[in-house]
Amino acid sequence: MKKTIIMLLMSLVAVALAAPVALAEEAAAAATGAVDHSSIYSYVALGCGLGIGLAALGTGIGQGIAANGAVEGISRNPGASGKIMTTMIIGLAMIESLAIYALVVVLIMLFVNPYKIFPV
Repeated sequence: MKKTIIMLLMSLVAVALAAPVALAEEAAAAATGAVDHSSIYSYVALGCGLGIGLAALGTGIGQGIAANGAVEGISRNPGASGKIMTTMIIGLAMIESLAIYALVVVLIMLFVNPYKIFPV
């Protein structure tokens, strides 16, 4: 518990130290009137990579837990293996759909050019 609180506080301090640098860069760009589209796209690409990575991590953990529960259930009651397996397959399909939704959102973010829709 104490280690978690220390890690949380350290991450908050890191964010607090990084925020002025990011805001200063924005203010400098606003003062000159120039918008650097390439840096925006690099942040979008970084966010998309992190997003799909976290989605894959979460769905992988969820599928592992589901398979673990199904195997334990079948080992305790082999007679119910058909119902357990059917329920597990449906659950795995639902979990996998979350990763597909994340992929769709990431692809939309990568390939939609907001400067064509909303010109600056």
